[in-house]
Amino acid sequence: MLPQANMKDASEPRPSTDLTAKPAAALTPEEVNVRLRSLAHDLSNSIETIMQAAYLLGQGQLDETSRKWFNLVDQGARDAARVNREIREILRAQMEKQK
Repeated sequence: MLPQANMKDASEPRPSTDLTAKPAAALTPEEVNVRLRSLAHDLSNSIETIMQAAYLLGQGQLDETSRKWFNLVDQGARDAARVNREIREILRAQMEKQK
């Protein structure tokens, strides 16, 4: 079993900010961009956790079936990270255009 020191409890509520308290339809384009960038950042952290766990699992002795599942999870996490990077690049470019 992996140590769980310093890990946040996923069930803990996130602190509310003005942007999360507003209905999405009431946000300005700049506020939408800020909120989406924040969500993309949080998603990056979650994907990184999956990638690190997959890496550690892949270091162990896996039978053929487990290795196939490991490869599926590993590739899926890498694809998700790539897509998320693209989203963040688009959002960053849009933020620059708004300035």
